[in-house]
Amino acid sequence: MRILLFGIAKDIAGAPVITAEGITTVAALRAWLYTKYPSLEQLRSLMIAVNKVYANDGDVLQDSDEIAVIPPVSGG
Repeated sequence: MRILLFGIAKDIAGAPVITAEGITTVAALRAWLYTKYPSLEQLRSLMIAVNKVYANDGDVLQDSDEIAVIPPVSGG
């Protein structure tokens, strides 16, 4: 599974793209990310998008899905 990282999430992971295997839900992906990159858990919110749509923790993931990890953003 290919996971795209943006903003500070990319900085924390040290790469714009990471891979994972055997993850079947958004909740499991979130748990895996927090285990592998503990600093991500300190972010106020971390959105997961699947196929360009924000996903809920219960959503099921497929290996072919486009997954993006989007940290909180601010602007004005």
